[in-house]
Amino acid sequence: MKKTLLAAALLAGFAGVAQAETSVTLYGIIDTGIGYNKVKGDGFDGSRIGMINGVQNGSRWGLRGTEDLGDGLQAVFQLESGFDSGNGKSAQGGRLFGRQATIGLQSDSWGRLDFGRQTNITSKYFGSIDPFGAGFGQANIGMGISAANTVRWDNMVMYQTPSFSGFQFGVGYSFSVDDNGGDDRVGFRTADNVRGITTGLRYVNGPLNVALSYDQLNASNGQVQDEVDATPRSYGIGASYDFEVVKLSLAYARTTDGWFGGQGINGVDGSVLTSNVFADGFKANSYMVGLSAPIGGASKLFGSWQMVDPSNDKLTGGEEKMNVFSLGYTYDLSKRTNLYAYGSYAKNYAFIDDVKSTAVGVGIRHRF
Repeated sequence: MKKTLLAAALLAGFAGVAQAETSVTLYGIIDTGIGYNKVKGDGFDGSRIGMINGVQNGSRWGLRGTEDLGDGLQAVFQLESGFDSGNGKSAQGGRLFGRQATIGLQSDSWGRLDFGRQTNITSKYFGSIDPFGAGFGQANIGMGISAANTVRWDNMVMYQTPSFSGFQFGVGYSFSVDDNGGDDRVGFRTADNVRGITTGLRYVNGPLNVALSYDQLNASNGQVQDEVDATPRSYGIGASYDFEVVKLSLAYARTTDGWFGGQGINGVDGSVLTSNVFADGFKANSYMVGLSAPIGGASKLFGSWQMVDPSNDKLTGGEEKMNVFSLGYTYDLSKRTNLYAYGSYAKNYAFIDDVKSTAVGVGIRHRF
Protein backbone atom coordinates (compact mmCIF):
# COMPACT_ATOMS: atom_id res chain seq x y z
CA MET A 1 0.00 0.00 0.00
CA LYS A 2 2.86 2.35 0.92
CA LYS A 3 4.60 1.58 -2.40
CA THR A 4 1.40 2.39 -4.31
CA LEU A 5 1.04 5.73 -2.55
CA LEU A 6 4.73 6.52 -3.18
CA ALA A 7 4.41 5.70 -6.90
CA ALA A 8 1.30 7.88 -7.20
CA ALA A 9 3.09 10.78 -5.48
CA LEU A 10 6.10 10.45 -7.82
CA LEU A 11 3.85 10.37 -10.91
CA ALA A 12 2.01 13.46 -9.70
CA GLY A 13 5.35 15.20 -9.13
CA PHE A 14 6.60 14.35 -12.63
CA ALA A 15 3.31 15.56 -14.15
CA GLY A 16 3.71 18.86 -12.32
CA VAL A 17 7.26 19.27 -13.66
CA ALA A 18 6.14 18.49 -17.22
CA GLN A 19 3.32 21.00 -16.93
CA ALA A 20 5.70 23.68 -15.68
CA GLU A 21 8.22 23.06 -18.49
CA THR A 22 5.71 23.02 -21.36
CA SER A 23 2.82 25.38 -22.02
CA VAL A 24 0.32 25.78 -24.87
CA THR A 25 -2.09 28.72 -25.08
CA LEU A 26 -5.25 29.01 -27.16
CA TYR A 27 -6.10 32.62 -28.07
CA GLY A 28 -8.02 34.65 -30.61
CA ILE A 29 -9.81 37.79 -31.76
CA ILE A 30 -13.26 38.24 -33.30
CA ASP A 31 -13.78 41.63 -35.00
CA THR A 32 -17.00 42.40 -36.88
CA GLY A 33 -18.95 45.51 -37.81
CA ILE A 34 -20.91 47.45 -40.41
CA GLY A 35 -19.14 49.68 -42.92
CA TYR A 36 -19.42 51.80 -46.03
CA ASN A 37 -16.83 52.27 -48.79
CA LYS A 38 -17.03 54.36 -51.96
CA VAL A 39 -14.50 54.90 -54.75
CA LYS A 40 -15.37 57.55 -57.32
CA GLY A 41 -13.73 59.59 -60.07
CA ASP A 42 -12.21 59.28 -63.55
CA GLY A 43 -14.14 56.20 -64.62
CA PHE A 44 -14.57 54.73 -61.14
CA ASP A 45 -17.96 54.88 -59.46
CA GLY A 46 -18.72 52.12 -56.98
CA SER A 47 -19.88 51.84 -53.41
CA ARG A 48 -20.63 49.13 -50.88
CA ILE A 49 -22.40 48.99 -47.53
CA GLY A 50 -22.53 45.88 -45.41
CA MET A 51 -20.71 43.76 -42.88
CA ILE A 52 -16.99 44.39 -42.36
CA ASN A 53 -14.52 42.02 -40.73
CA GLY A 54 -11.15 42.35 -39.08
CA VAL A 55 -11.09 46.15 -39.07
CA GLN A 56 -9.33 47.01 -35.82
CA ASN A 57 -7.59 43.62 -35.80
CA GLY A 58 -7.91 40.68 -38.13
CA SER A 59 -10.21 37.95 -36.79
CA ARG A 60 -8.15 34.93 -35.85
CA TRP A 61 -7.60 31.97 -33.59
CA GLY A 62 -4.22 30.57 -32.70
CA LEU A 63 -2.00 28.34 -30.62
CA ARG A 64 1.32 29.38 -29.12
CA GLY A 65 3.56 27.23 -27.01
CA THR A 66 6.94 26.93 -25.30
CA GLU A 67 9.04 24.07 -23.98
CA ASP A 68 11.88 24.60 -21.53
CA LEU A 69 15.02 22.90 -22.88
CA GLY A 70 17.27 23.92 -20.01
CA ASP A 71 19.99 26.55 -19.53
CA GLY A 72 17.54 29.32 -20.46
CA LEU A 73 16.77 27.85 -23.91
CA GLN A 74 13.19 27.30 -25.07
CA ALA A 75 11.54 25.69 -28.08
CA VAL A 76 8.73 27.95 -29.32
CA PHE A 77 5.95 27.69 -31.89
CA GLN A 78 2.99 29.75 -33.06
CA LEU A 79 0.15 28.72 -35.37
CA GLU A 80 -2.36 31.46 -36.22
CA SER A 81 -5.36 31.10 -38.52
CA GLY A 82 -7.19 34.11 -39.95
CA PHE A 83 -10.88 33.99 -40.84
CA ASP A 84 -13.76 36.19 -41.97
CA SER A 85 -16.17 36.42 -39.04
CA GLY A 86 -18.96 37.45 -41.42
CA ASN A 87 -19.03 34.15 -43.30
CA GLY A 88 -16.60 31.86 -41.47
CA LYS A 89 -14.24 31.43 -44.42
CA SER A 90 -10.46 31.21 -44.04
CA ALA A 91 -8.51 34.36 -44.84
CA GLN A 92 -5.01 34.82 -46.33
CA GLY A 93 -5.84 32.96 -49.52
CA GLY A 94 -7.48 30.02 -47.77
CA ARG A 95 -4.38 28.97 -45.83
CA LEU A 96 -5.04 26.95 -42.68
CA PHE A 97 -2.53 29.03 -40.69
CA GLY A 98 -2.26 32.03 -42.98
CA ARG A 99 -1.41 34.62 -40.36
CA GLN A 100 1.57 32.76 -38.91
CA ALA A 101 3.08 29.28 -38.85
CA THR A 102 6.48 29.24 -37.14
CA ILE A 103 8.71 27.06 -34.99
CA GLY A 104 11.97 28.12 -33.43
CA LEU A 105 14.25 28.61 -30.46
CA GLN A 106 14.55 31.50 -28.04
CA SER A 107 16.78 32.54 -25.18
CA ASP A 108 16.88 35.61 -22.96
CA SER A 109 20.61 35.90 -23.58
CA TRP A 110 20.91 35.48 -27.39
CA GLY A 111 17.42 36.17 -28.80
CA ARG A 112 14.95 34.31 -30.98
CA LEU A 113 15.21 32.32 -34.22
CA ASP A 114 11.99 31.47 -36.13
CA PHE A 115 11.30 29.40 -39.25
CA GLY A 116 8.10 29.64 -41.30
CA ARG A 117 5.41 32.05 -42.45
CA GLN A 118 5.40 35.34 -40.54
CA THR A 119 5.35 39.14 -40.90
CA ASN A 120 8.36 41.14 -42.02
CA ILE A 121 10.43 43.29 -39.65
CA THR A 122 8.90 46.60 -40.81
CA SER A 123 5.39 45.42 -39.97
CA LYS A 124 6.55 44.20 -36.55
CA TYR A 125 8.39 47.40 -35.65
CA PHE A 126 6.11 50.08 -37.19
CA GLY A 127 2.77 48.70 -35.94
CA SER A 128 3.27 50.22 -32.48
CA ILE A 129 4.15 53.61 -34.04
CA ASP A 130 0.97 53.82 -36.14
CA PRO A 131 -1.91 55.48 -34.21
CA PHE A 132 -4.23 52.94 -35.88
CA GLY A 133 -2.07 50.01 -34.75
CA ALA A 134 -1.61 48.78 -38.34
CA GLY A 135 -5.36 48.20 -38.52
CA PHE A 136 -8.50 49.99 -39.77
CA GLY A 137 -7.98 49.27 -43.48
CA GLN A 138 -7.42 52.42 -45.50
CA ALA A 139 -6.44 54.35 -42.35
CA ASN A 140 -3.44 52.25 -41.35
CA ILE A 141 0.20 53.16 -41.94
CA GLY A 142 0.54 50.52 -44.66
CA MET A 143 -1.59 52.64 -46.98
CA GLY A 144 1.37 54.96 -47.49
CA ILE A 145 4.30 52.77 -46.40
CA SER A 146 3.55 49.49 -48.15
CA ALA A 147 6.31 47.50 -46.41
CA ALA A 148 4.52 48.20 -43.09
CA ASN A 149 1.17 46.86 -44.34
CA THR A 150 1.28 43.62 -42.30
CA VAL A 151 3.39 41.98 -45.01
CA ARG A 152 3.54 38.20 -44.55
CA TRP A 153 6.09 35.99 -46.32
CA ASP A 154 6.26 32.22 -46.60
CA ASN A 155 9.48 30.24 -46.08
CA MET A 156 11.05 32.84 -43.80
CA VAL A 157 14.09 32.45 -41.56
CA MET A 158 14.15 35.29 -39.03
CA TYR A 159 16.46 36.19 -36.17
CA GLN A 160 15.75 38.87 -33.54
CA THR A 161 18.07 39.87 -30.73
CA PRO A 162 16.87 40.37 -27.19
CA SER A 163 16.40 43.96 -26.06
CA PHE A 164 19.66 45.56 -24.92
CA SER A 165 18.86 48.73 -22.95
CA GLY A 166 15.90 49.27 -25.28
CA PHE A 167 17.69 48.38 -28.55
CA GLN A 168 16.61 45.40 -30.67
CA PHE A 169 17.75 44.22 -34.10
CA GLY A 170 16.03 41.81 -36.49
CA VAL A 171 16.79 40.29 -39.88
CA GLY A 172 14.92 37.79 -42.07
CA TYR A 173 15.17 36.07 -45.44
CA SER A 174 12.39 34.37 -47.41
CA PHE A 175 13.33 31.72 -49.96
CA SER A 176 9.89 32.08 -51.61
CA VAL A 177 7.54 34.82 -50.39
CA ASP A 178 4.29 33.31 -51.69
CA ASP A 179 3.75 29.58 -52.21
CA ASN A 180 0.03 30.21 -52.71
CA GLY A 181 0.36 31.69 -56.20
CA GLY A 182 -0.01 35.34 -57.16
CA ASP A 183 3.20 37.08 -58.15
CA ASP A 184 5.44 34.15 -57.19
CA ARG A 185 6.30 31.22 -59.47
CA VAL A 186 7.36 28.38 -57.20
CA GLY A 187 10.17 26.52 -58.92
CA PHE A 188 12.92 23.99 -58.33
CA ARG A 189 15.75 26.53 -58.45
CA THR A 190 15.95 29.29 -55.84
CA ALA A 191 15.95 32.00 -58.52
CA ASP A 192 12.64 30.64 -59.88
CA ASN A 193 10.93 32.12 -56.79
CA VAL A 194 10.34 35.68 -55.60
CA ARG A 195 12.61 36.09 -52.57
CA GLY A 196 12.52 38.66 -49.78
CA ILE A 197 14.94 40.37 -47.40
CA THR A 198 13.81 42.29 -44.31
CA THR A 199 15.80 43.91 -41.53
CA GLY A 200 15.41 46.62 -38.93
CA LEU A 201 16.57 48.24 -35.71
CA ARG A 202 14.36 49.72 -33.03
CA TYR A 203 14.73 51.49 -29.70
CA VAL A 204 11.89 51.29 -27.17
CA ASN A 205 12.39 52.88 -23.79
CA GLY A 206 9.59 54.42 -21.75
CA PRO A 207 7.59 56.89 -23.85
CA LEU A 208 10.04 56.82 -26.81
CA ASN A 209 9.75 54.36 -29.70
CA VAL A 210 12.07 54.68 -32.75
CA ALA A 211 12.38 52.24 -35.68
CA LEU A 212 14.54 51.92 -38.82
CA SER A 213 13.84 49.29 -41.49
CA TYR A 214 14.80 47.98 -44.91
CA ASP A 215 12.90 45.55 -47.17
CA GLN A 216 13.69 44.13 -50.60
CA LEU A 217 12.08 41.76 -53.12
CA ASN A 218 14.08 39.85 -55.72
CA ALA A 219 12.16 38.90 -58.87
CA SER A 220 11.88 35.33 -60.09
CA ASN A 221 13.29 34.11 -63.40
CA GLY A 222 9.74 33.44 -64.61
CA GLN A 223 8.60 37.06 -64.54
CA VAL A 224 8.53 39.31 -67.61
CA GLN A 225 11.66 41.30 -68.40
CA ASP A 226 10.41 44.63 -67.01
CA GLU A 227 9.67 42.92 -63.70
CA VAL A 228 12.98 41.04 -63.62
CA ASP A 229 14.81 44.37 -64.03
CA ALA A 230 12.96 45.78 -61.00
CA THR A 231 14.06 45.19 -57.40
CA PRO A 232 11.46 46.72 -55.05
CA ARG A 233 13.10 48.31 -52.01
CA SER A 234 11.73 50.22 -49.04
CA TYR A 235 13.72 52.31 -46.55
CA GLY A 236 11.74 53.44 -43.51
CA ILE A 237 12.13 55.46 -40.34
CA GLY A 238 9.47 56.12 -37.73
CA ALA A 239 9.10 57.32 -34.16
CA SER A 240 6.49 57.98 -31.51
CA TYR A 241 6.61 59.75 -28.17
CA ASP A 242 3.95 59.45 -25.50
CA PHE A 243 3.42 62.73 -23.63
CA GLU A 244 0.66 60.99 -21.60
CA VAL A 245 -1.97 63.54 -22.57
CA VAL A 246 -1.21 62.91 -26.26
CA LYS A 247 1.00 60.56 -28.26
CA LEU A 248 2.77 61.92 -31.37
CA SER A 249 3.77 59.62 -34.25
CA LEU A 250 5.92 60.40 -37.29
CA ALA A 251 7.11 58.17 -40.14
CA TYR A 252 8.85 58.44 -43.51
CA ALA A 253 9.69 55.86 -46.20
CA ARG A 254 11.33 55.80 -49.61
CA THR A 255 10.03 53.07 -51.91
CA THR A 256 11.63 52.26 -55.28
CA ASP A 257 10.99 49.87 -58.18
CA GLY A 258 7.58 48.70 -56.98
CA TRP A 259 5.13 48.20 -54.13
CA PHE A 260 4.95 45.68 -51.29
CA GLY A 261 1.72 43.70 -50.95
CA GLY A 262 0.21 43.31 -47.51
CA GLN A 263 -3.18 42.93 -45.84
CA GLY A 264 -6.19 43.56 -48.03
CA ILE A 265 -7.13 47.16 -48.81
CA ASN A 266 -9.94 47.59 -51.31
CA GLY A 267 -8.49 49.38 -54.35
CA VAL A 268 -9.66 50.69 -57.69
CA ASP A 269 -7.69 47.82 -59.22
CA GLY A 270 -7.68 44.26 -57.91
CA SER A 271 -3.90 44.23 -57.64
CA VAL A 272 -3.05 47.86 -56.88
CA LEU A 273 -2.03 48.38 -53.24
CA THR A 274 -2.81 44.76 -52.30
CA SER A 275 -0.09 42.65 -53.94
CA ASN A 276 3.61 42.83 -54.76
CA VAL A 277 4.10 45.03 -57.83
CA PHE A 278 7.41 45.18 -59.75
CA ALA A 279 7.76 48.50 -61.59
CA ASP A 280 11.25 49.36 -62.81
CA GLY A 281 12.02 53.06 -62.25
CA PHE A 282 9.10 53.80 -59.90
CA LYS A 283 9.94 55.93 -56.84
CA ALA A 284 7.78 57.34 -54.06
CA ASN A 285 8.25 59.25 -50.83
CA SER A 286 5.73 58.48 -48.08
CA TYR A 287 4.95 60.53 -44.96
CA MET A 288 2.76 59.95 -41.91
CA VAL A 289 1.87 62.24 -39.00
CA GLY A 290 -0.39 60.88 -36.28
CA LEU A 291 -1.85 61.74 -32.89
CA SER A 292 -3.66 59.68 -30.29
CA ALA A 293 -5.10 60.70 -26.94
CA PRO A 294 -6.89 58.89 -24.11
CA ILE A 295 -10.31 60.27 -23.18
CA GLY A 296 -11.28 59.33 -19.67
CA GLY A 297 -10.35 55.86 -18.56
CA ALA A 298 -12.09 53.77 -21.22
CA SER A 299 -11.85 55.52 -24.58
CA LYS A 300 -9.25 56.81 -27.01
CA LEU A 301 -9.33 59.17 -29.99
CA PHE A 302 -6.69 58.96 -32.73
CA GLY A 303 -6.03 60.25 -36.22
CA SER A 304 -3.41 60.52 -38.94
CA TRP A 305 -2.49 62.22 -42.19
CA GLN A 306 -0.58 60.30 -44.83
CA MET A 307 0.85 61.51 -48.11
CA VAL A 308 2.56 59.53 -50.87
CA ASP A 309 4.42 61.42 -53.60
CA PRO A 310 5.22 59.20 -56.63
CA SER A 311 7.84 60.19 -59.20
CA ASN A 312 6.06 58.72 -62.25
CA ASP A 313 3.06 56.68 -63.44
CA LYS A 314 4.82 53.31 -63.72
CA LEU A 315 2.96 51.72 -60.80
CA THR A 316 -0.75 52.45 -61.37
CA GLY A 317 -0.88 54.67 -64.44
CA GLY A 318 -1.19 57.77 -62.23
CA GLU A 319 1.39 60.06 -60.69
CA GLU A 320 -0.62 62.41 -58.47
CA LYS A 321 0.16 62.85 -54.78
CA MET A 322 -2.16 60.70 -52.67
CA ASN A 323 -3.38 62.20 -49.38
CA VAL A 324 -5.20 60.13 -46.75
CA PHE A 325 -6.98 61.71 -43.76
CA SER A 326 -8.26 59.35 -41.04
CA LEU A 327 -9.93 59.52 -37.63
CA GLY A 328 -10.72 56.71 -35.20
CA TYR A 329 -12.29 56.10 -31.79
CA THR A 330 -12.42 53.14 -29.40
CA TYR A 331 -14.44 52.57 -26.23
CA ASP A 332 -13.60 49.74 -23.82
CA LEU A 333 -16.54 47.79 -22.45
CA SER A 334 -14.11 45.53 -20.56
CA LYS A 335 -10.48 44.43 -20.70
CA ARG A 336 -11.34 42.07 -23.57
CA THR A 337 -14.19 43.77 -25.44
CA ASN A 338 -14.39 47.19 -27.07
CA LEU A 339 -16.42 49.18 -29.58
CA TYR A 340 -14.80 51.18 -32.39
CA ALA A 341 -15.62 53.69 -35.10
CA TYR A 342 -13.47 55.15 -37.85
CA GLY A 343 -13.57 57.25 -41.00
CA SER A 344 -10.97 57.70 -43.74
CA TYR A 345 -10.85 59.83 -46.87
CA ALA A 346 -8.25 59.46 -49.64
CA LYS A 347 -7.74 62.00 -52.43
CA ASN A 348 -6.01 60.95 -55.67
CA TYR A 349 -6.42 57.37 -54.55
CA ALA A 350 -3.86 55.00 -56.06
CA PHE A 351 -2.11 58.14 -57.43
CA ILE A 352 -4.89 58.64 -60.02
CA ASP A 353 -6.02 62.25 -60.49
CA ASP A 354 -9.29 63.12 -58.71
CA VAL A 355 -10.13 59.55 -57.69
CA LYS A 356 -11.52 59.60 -54.15
CA SER A 357 -12.00 56.78 -51.67
CA THR A 358 -14.18 57.11 -48.57
CA ALA A 359 -14.39 54.42 -45.88
CA VAL A 360 -16.35 54.53 -42.60
CA GLY A 361 -17.31 51.83 -40.16
CA VAL A 362 -18.41 50.86 -36.66
CA GLY A 363 -17.85 47.54 -34.98
CA ILE A 364 -17.05 45.40 -31.95
CA ARG A 365 -13.86 43.50 -31.11
CA HIS A 366 -13.49 40.69 -28.56
CA ARG A 367 -10.22 39.06 -27.51
CA PHE A 368 -9.97 35.70 -25.81
